[in-house]
Amino acid sequence: MEIKIIRSPRRKKTVSARLVDGAIEILAPARIPEERLQETIKTLQARLEKRQAKRRLDGDDALRQRAEELNKRYFRGRLKVKSIEYVTNQNRRFGSCSPKTGEIRLSLRLAKVPDWVRDYVIVHELAHLVHADHSDRFWKLVDAYPLGERAKGYLIAVHLEADEPEEGGVGDNVP
Repeated sequence: MEIKIIRSPRRKKTVSARLVDGAIEILAPARIPEERLQETIKTLQARLEKRQAKRRLDGDDALRQRAEELNKRYFRGRLKVKSIEYVTNQNRRFGSCSPKTGEIRLSLRLAKVPDWVRDYVIVHELAHLVHADHSDRFWKLVDAYPLGERAKGYLIAVHLEADEPEEGGVGDNVP
């Protein structure tokens, strides 16, 4: 994988890594010694690769199975989901849906939240297969999920939302 190093004078001690468009982006203090940075990069790269491998093994299959269960429970199994998968390029959104193709993508950040929160986002994206907008009819479908308000609060409380919320729902990063 390509590694992109971004040094910042605002960072004082910590080095972090994230996947952005298939590359590893390293965020590091401007004054960190190169030798220490390279050691840290090796450790972070190994962690990211391990996480990606695990995700490929069971993440998307588990998501597909869960989406099918939620489709049956809240939509009587009538929705056609072509694919549902975790993606690493959604940093401002929790999920997105392409109603025409039936493809649902969830931010990999959701792999770390409790199942009932992830289920809420899946129900939200499934509802877009019925209503592509955030109309009252859309929200009526989403509101059938009993832990919806609690899930919204959780997402806000752990600061997964964007700094500048956009109009709309979960797909637009507004619970």
